[in-house]
Amino acid sequence: MDSHDAPVAGALVAFSQGRFGVEGSLWLGPLCNGNNREQMTALTEGLREAAERVHAISLTCWPNQVYCVRDSQGKAMAEPNDEMVREYERLGWKHAGFTRGYDALMNRWNYVKDLREFSNAGELLASYAKNTRRNVKIARNSGVEVRRLNRSELNVFHDICELSSERQHFANRSLDYFERVYDAFGDKAEFMVAEVHLDRYLQSWEEKLAKFSKDVERLERSLEHTKYPDDVRKKLDTAQKNVESARRRIEDANERIARDGEVVPVAVGLFMWHERELVYFSSGSDDRYAKFYAPTALQHEMMSRCLERGVTRYNFYGISGVFDDPEDDGRGVLEFKQGFNGYVEELPGEFTLPVNKLRCGVSDLAHKLLRR
Repeated sequence: MDSHDAPVAGALVAFSQGRFGVEGSLWLGPLCNGNNREQMTALTEGLREAAERVHAISLTCWPNQVYCVRDSQGKAMAEPNDEMVREYERLGWKHAGFTRGYDALMNRWNYVKDLREFSNAGELLASYAKNTRRNVKIARNSGVEVRRLNRSELNVFHDICELSSERQHFANRSLDYFERVYDAFGDKAEFMVAEVHLDRYLQSWEEKLAKFSKDVERLERSLEHTKYPDDVRKKLDTAQKNVESARRRIEDANERIARDGEVVPVAVGLFMWHERELVYFSSGSDDRYAKFYAPTALQHEMMSRCLERGVTRYNFYGISGVFDDPEDDGRGVLEFKQGFNGYVEELPGEFTLPVNKLRCGVSDLAHKLLRR
């Protein structure tokens, strides 16, 4: 509290039973200025006392204060906040290091887009990389639409996430988990789906085929009396290729409709609303529909909704923090998010405060021996 009894710092601790005793966790906390020695000292002392009351052996925190802001390619845009790290260590917190890769508990690397400079979806679209702009337009022209799922449709969300979990070798959440999130967060959690309307997709290609066929007929007639036959033949060759391409698309659309129906859910995402930001929490997609670019359409739609609500920050959430290895497991995720031209926030990571030093030391030794 400050001199006017207004709160300036705080923390929410979750205590749970670990293998060697009770452990406390502060997810994205404590809520304080990690560079403010007075706040940090008072909060650390209070946390230690709270931990001792429940006989906890340790406290572990993951501060939600940015350590270093980086550009989309990972280059530091400002000096890292090493003073914050030193302040934690001065008070007895042990830093787990500046790790890279996906953490099992909390992200240390997040990809973010600042939306403050955009007033509408058109300006937002223009800010993306060329390929991402193209993919948004392809999705729009391919009958992709985004809508919110209701509770009875959460099996759709689960099943599409299951496709991604099998492909990328991670464990999917249960349907019950998604239902509990839906019930607990209400309108603050939106389960979204991007669907391909194959009936409209088919119709658009049938219309294109009719146009391309007329072009072929017109050019064939022109070839009979033109003074520039070589030029006409080139245009005719292009028109004929367009006809064949349209026929392949129509055949593909009919096969998909016969197999999957006219409206197919192909990408999903869970988005968490806060007055400060929208967080892209989890997702899945059907790889058979990759060329419809539904995940890209989903991201653009949700950022556009941020503009409508006056939310100025879009959090794409975790990346691996590896920018220079094309073989990194997180490369695809990184490149997808980079297409939206945001920036990177590197967080300081994990700190642990030993409360019962003996038992905490035994726990640390056991984890090292088990390489966990």
